[in-house]
Amino acid sequence: MARIVYHGHSCFSLEDNTYHIIIDPFLSGNPTAEVEPSDLQPTHILVTHGHGDHLGDTLELAQANKALIIAPNELARYCQSKGAQVHPMHIGGSYAFPFGRVKLTQAWHGSAIINDGNIIYTGCPCGFIIHFNSKIIYHAGDTGLFGDMRLIGEYNKLDYALLPIGDNYVMGPEDGVRAAQMLQAKLTIPMHYNTFPVIAQDPEDFVSELQKVSLKGLVMKPGQVVEF
Repeated sequence: MARIVYHGHSCFSLEDNTYHIIIDPFLSGNPTAEVEPSDLQPTHILVTHGHGDHLGDTLELAQANKALIIAPNELARYCQSKGAQVHPMHIGGSYAFPFGRVKLTQAWHGSAIINDGNIIYTGCPCGFIIHFNSKIIYHAGDTGLFGDMRLIGEYNKLDYALLPIGDNYVMGPEDGVRAAQMLQAKLTIPMHYNTFPVIAQDPEDFVSELQKVSLKGLVMKPGQVVEF
């Protein structure tokens, strides 16, 4: 038995009896998170890009649990410079990890670490196609709508699509529905909304719009689990 756990914003865990993969672990300072970094023991950490609400607690979690960070090359090398174990990748590349294969997709966004006005460039942002316990999960990362989502859907029989809908920095709900239509996942789960006022959205409206185009959606509350 495996499961997906939502931790708020864009942070999800994929877990079974052996592995705990956490994606974009923004927990400290996240008003929607239901756990603290010390509550989790990941074996692997996937990071889509370097912005603080995605890189989040990656370094703390990696160091505390000896977890392997999987990220685009420049971001992975930054984490390595801080003492973390990393596996650098880049867009279009895939690799078979002990828990399953991971492929990086493009994401139309930016990627940098910003501290007191100092900007450290961390390469291209990405999304992840993750094979885990016979399921295929697409975490889109922070992105706008792009036409190659249709190819992602054609080449991968997606079980779950995790899509941002917050607007302003990423796709809004209307573009999210278009993305879901191209991806044709068995279940679409919205993310990256309501963490801050500027990305306030009604996710139930998004799911209702999915139903109008014969797609299934689910609004996950922080801490909620989907088993498979």
